[in-house]
Amino acid sequence: MKKDITSKETIKAITYDIATYILKLKMSKDFEFVDKEIQTIEKREADIVALCKIDDIESILHIEIQNSNDNTMNTRMLRYYVDIKTRYSKMPIYQYVIYIGKPKLSMKNHIKDIQLDFKYNIIDMHKIDCEEFIKLDNPDALVLSILCDFKGKDELDVLVFLTSRLDELIKDDEHRLGKYMLILETLSENRNLKETLKEAEMLLRDIKFENLPSYEIGMERGMERGMERGMERGIFQGREDGISQGKIDTAIMMINDYNLPKKEVADKLDISLELLLEHLKR
Repeated sequence: MKKDITSKETIKAITYDIATYILKLKMSKDFEFVDKEIQTIEKREADIVALCKIDDIESILHIEIQNSNDNTMNTRMLRYYVDIKTRYSKMPIYQYVIYIGKPKLSMKNHIKDIQLDFKYNIIDMHKIDCEEFIKLDNPDALVLSILCDFKGKDELDVLVFLTSRLDELIKDDEHRLGKYMLILETLSENRNLKETLKEAEMLLRDIKFENLPSYEIGMERGMERGMERGMERGIFQGREDGISQGKIDTAIMMINDYNLPKKEVADKLDISLELLLEHLKR
């Protein structure tokens, strides 16, 4: 995936949902990621390699998400297969490439030679209508629908609907809503829809600032900084510094990431506009 995912919980949710809704696999919810770095001649890093149960059988699930055609993809997948099989020789390996690029899919899903017949699965998301997932009307399917084909629908209209529907479904659980918004933002980068998603979020001003991933991330960063500064002055002072710094970090991220008005952000987070402007200049 193009963007790092900030927590194992988030990437686990994405992996399970992809397996369930896109790959149609009966995968156990209890699974673990194995080392993603698979190194032989050159350093390569797989997107997702999970040790799990599929149809109640211990297996390896390997997923690559591609937003462009790669004419060496079949060779890459064979190398991954050999490396994984070397470590997990007795387990079946399920390999998938999920293609989300705009150009027509042109990658091969096999290699056939005199003594070799290798094949893996390619899922072309152009062939999956986003309506299929939207109709399921649950948060997991809604966030994955951003990877599907919009079938000519306006991108902004689709993202406004997805964002507003997520808010309607789980507005009573702000932490859970924040998690799904983070997944949506992560997947939007893979589809080159990050800026469109920001615009959609701007149009939905009724969504609370606290539900945006930038809010939680900014507060966590600020708390870490404040606790470090406050170690010599006592834990309580460190916590106060952390909250203050967290608000400033959050404000800066909201302004930079979502282009929100500076005064509105300052008022919402209860910080001085002058102080915010001073930090923005640094």
